[in-house]
Amino acid sequence: MKQDKPFDLIVFGATGFTGKLVAEYLNSTYGAGGSVRWALAGRNRDKLAEVRSAIGADDRLPLLTADAGDAASLAALVKQAKVIISTVGPYQLHGEPLVFACAKAGTDYVDLCGEPGWMAQMIERHEAAARASGARIVFSCGFDSIPFDLGVVFLQAEAKQRFGAPLQRVRGRVRVMKGGMSGGTFASALATIEQMARDPQLAALMADPFALTSGFRGPPQPEGESAAYDDVAQAWTGPFVMAAINTKNVHRTHALRGHPWGRGFEYDERMLTGRGASGERRAKLLAQATRLQNVAMAFAPARALAQLVMPKAGQGPSRRQRESGCYEIDFSGETAQGRRLAATVEGDRDPGYGSTCKLISEAALCLVQQVDRAMTPGGVWTPGAAMGLTLVRRLHERAGLSFNIDD
Repeated sequence: MKQDKPFDLIVFGATGFTGKLVAEYLNSTYGAGGSVRWALAGRNRDKLAEVRSAIGADDRLPLLTADAGDAASLAALVKQAKVIISTVGPYQLHGEPLVFACAKAGTDYVDLCGEPGWMAQMIERHEAAARASGARIVFSCGFDSIPFDLGVVFLQAEAKQRFGAPLQRVRGRVRVMKGGMSGGTFASALATIEQMARDPQLAALMADPFALTSGFRGPPQPEGESAAYDDVAQAWTGPFVMAAINTKNVHRTHALRGHPWGRGFEYDERMLTGRGASGERRAKLLAQATRLQNVAMAFAPARALAQLVMPKAGQGPSRRQRESGCYEIDFSGETAQGRRLAATVEGDRDPGYGSTCKLISEAALCLVQQVDRAMTPGGVWTPGAAMGLTLVRRLHERAGLSFNIDD
């Protein structure tokens, strides 16, 4: 890896809600002027200075100015770092120029994208350039989709070790998810909904679990929109809001790895709602609410009303909410011979913010410090395919995530 760049890492979008949390985590964990050379970047130097002061960082922490819409400033920025963390969303509105700059310059890039339509476009438009330059472009390095993507990688690796064979079918079941939403997350969701209203093809892409595996189509996957009883979990389940992005990333990881789990691999995600009549009732209510929300948000007046009541840009959960949040995800599967294995992934903070700021920071550092380009060359990657068990171990050690087999 090149050693001639002034920074290991640059946080682009550091004045936003999530960007500030990433900066705060990096400062509390690695300091300024320590073993990790990093900087804050954004449009406004004065606001960057306010962030630096607010997180208690040393005045030596560099501040760099660049605009998401200014190609020249982005080109100059990305040449200074081994990896760029981008928290500037919605990515479909603001993200492509930075991806283009990194792909052209050979600079690694990680983000928090949960916008599959945009990701599919970026793969088509910029993967060839990234391969040529050596840039590793890694989308979805937050709660969507690291715990799910790596949860499957971890479980499959253990199955291969124990059974000598992969699991043909894996289920992701969210048992606990305690946390809040920021204005940036809502803005990204709203941008996707509005784009779907303009482009019917995007709606089809959002429903396709193989939308990010160009040239490959696996078997029909389990549906995730209704209430259903899970015989393995022995509990009722309903739709999980992030399944549309996570399942696509899991299948892309599988494809990028060369389909080691078999070309007939099946994967789905659901929210556990409990047992008995009360669990069934909650599952049906969740399914009904999901359907109504999807219908309502297809209409412009409903989207306008949502904008009035949801968090604004720069707003999000309080520190207390972030630190008291948590999540727990169960994974289970079986081999072709019927041998079963289960695992649990747990996070110690609010999933979208308290945990996500740690996940993306450590993913970025894992990529440039621990993952050789011979193993992961230039291209557009998922966390599971680019870093795999190396990232599992790093997050287990540093980021409050635990990956455990349920014996």
